[in-house]
Amino acid sequence: MTRIVRAADQPRHRSTRDSRDRVDLVTEVTMPGVTQLKADLITYHPGDTAARHYHDDADHFFYVLSGSGTLHTDAAHRVQVGDLIRVEAGEVHHFHNDTGADLLFFELWVPAPRDTIWVDADDV
Repeated sequence: MTRIVRAADQPRHRSTRDSRDRVDLVTEVTMPGVTQLKADLITYHPGDTAARHYHDDADHFFYVLSGSGTLHTDAAHRVQVGDLIRVEAGEVHHFHNDTGADLLFFELWVPAPRDTIWVDADDV
């Protein structure tokens, strides 16, 4: 059965840590019954950085749509438009937008993660 979720009905969130924006695309709310995939659209504004975290039960994929920034895993990786990135389950990671322009990427998890595990307990 076809399901269309209009832009106005897609849940939107602003980070309480910085000014990052997230649009939930594929979640239990937008696509009930879908558990093998989760997807979001993320915007990191200049200077934004996420907290170090991992997902122990899902691989994480990113496709950079615009801008550039740094992905931190066991090393710093410069990412830019058109890059496709895979972070494996259990791998600690976070992004930092160290530029003057927005960094926009599509992210998905396979399967949908049960939890996000924060490396520093104060980062939630």
